[in-house]
Amino acid sequence: MTICKDSLSGIGGEIRPGIVHRLDKDTSGVIVTAKNDKSHINLSKQIKNHEVEKTYIALVRGMVKENEATINMPIGRNKNDRKKMAVEKDGKPAITHFKVLERYPKDNCTLLEVKIETGRTHQIRVHLAHIGYPVIGDTVYSNGKNKWGVVRTMPSCKKFKI
Repeated sequence: MTICKDSLSGIGGEIRPGIVHRLDKDTSGVIVTAKNDKSHINLSKQIKNHEVEKTYIALVRGMVKENEATINMPIGRNKNDRKKMAVEKDGKPAITHFKVLERYPKDNCTLLEVKIETGRTHQIRVHLAHIGYPVIGDTVYSNGKNKWGVVRTMPSCKKFKI
């Protein structure tokens, strides 16, 4: 920010110079930033047009039975808690694909590779919690308690292909 001064645009009128893509608060992973406005506009357009492939890794509670699956359920504001999102029949379309990377029966958790076709707010966390496999460390869509004391949600960006 100091180097670029005020030469970079923000997102939606917010002052976040150069930030192109970010993860949810308290989530470990990658953010994408641009060094100039031309790059920022180009990268933002590619994300908006779904030309960017995002692959995440998520550690979830429970033993996922399927080796891979697709969750195709609409997401909208939670009708009981406006700060949260939920699977809602009148929500926007949301598609999440996942594949099991490793199962840990002793710890009752599963490591998943997750790809999203859409980019709804909290999509991975909402979809996985809805089908009974909340992301470890998530205090919003799960109780956040875990035997390792993790206090951040456990999805992280594995690959960001532009």
